[in-house]
Amino acid sequence: MYAASSSVSAPPRQLRPQHAGGGPYLDPSHAAGAAFGGGRARRAPGLGGQPLSGRIDLSGPQGTQLRTAIAAVHRICPEFNPVQVLRRSGRSVLLVGSTGRSTAVAKCLLDHSPAWAERFRHEIATYRAFVRHRPPVRVPRLIAADPDNCTLVIERMPGRPAAAQRHPADSPPRADVRAALGAVCRVNLWRPPAGMFDMPLDYGKRITRYHELGLLTDRDLGDLQKLLHGLAHVQGQFCHGDALLSNILLSPAGPVLVDWDQAGWYLPGYDLATLWTVLGDAPGARRQISQYAQQAGPVSRDAFLVNLMLVLTREIRTYETAVQRALQEPAPTAPGAAESGEEQRLLLRRLHDDCALARRAVRAAVGTR
Repeated sequence: MYAASSSVSAPPRQLRPQHAGGGPYLDPSHAAGAAFGGGRARRAPGLGGQPLSGRIDLSGPQGTQLRTAIAAVHRICPEFNPVQVLRRSGRSVLLVGSTGRSTAVAKCLLDHSPAWAERFRHEIATYRAFVRHRPPVRVPRLIAADPDNCTLVIERMPGRPAAAQRHPADSPPRADVRAALGAVCRVNLWRPPAGMFDMPLDYGKRITRYHELGLLTDRDLGDLQKLLHGLAHVQGQFCHGDALLSNILLSPAGPVLVDWDQAGWYLPGYDLATLWTVLGDAPGARRQISQYAQQAGPVSRDAFLVNLMLVLTREIRTYETAVQRALQEPAPTAPGAAESGEEQRLLLRRLHDDCALARRAVRAAVGTR
């Protein structure tokens, strides 16, 4: 457990000059990031730049959970003054508040099942690693953390999410997509010290699991195993692991990446496959991602296709579960509930179309081996 005043807090970063056409820490060796426009997004700051105000409702059963979460935060950061509930789900809650003269975000896990607790502790370990070894993109500074109680306090970064939804209903502005791609590419080019991160994804087990669940056909299983066999000795690539546009904040100082609970070493192109998947209404960005993912040759192409099939299959499983749950529940009464269910069904149809496209590309790649 770390108190807020302990040495876990990173020292203030020195200001570095901005290179033309690039974001913070961009140097000539990061040409791939520059190609995607790592420059500043010309937008006013979003919610991250607004002053704190409001009051937290601590009544009812949910209020009891919030009081427990706030108590956990105060054990490691006594000066934290909660002001707003930024986001809440069945698994975690994000609280915005002040710590002295600065603002901070406290993240507390509500679902302490082993899998989610492990992911939360991995995120804490990642932020601790960033204290000594800064990545080439802007990340929130760690203030305090308690891995035993799954509580994390980080600085509140100014900016607005590149997208409010996991799968944006409308195509994001091209400048926002360029900024997000540039930040992701700089992360992928980073080589953190050996032993700092592991491999969060076991590709062989994941492929077998999806096949057992009926999400992959027998031919899919064989094709992906063939590609995976050819990638056995490929050097891994450091990835954010959940490079959604909603996990990228855009600000005048440059993009900020948050939610690092799945960071680690993957086959090359995992973050690009994630971005390709969620940019369904941006064919130009998809084309650019595909070209960049394949420019290093057949090995890079095969790794990207394996990643793409797994990411798309995961999204299909997620939204099929959501649609089935919506069908089993009583008729929606809240305004917009029916429209939300229809949007999920349309998204699921698009994901199946994307998966069919990726499946054909995988089969073509196997045919060239």
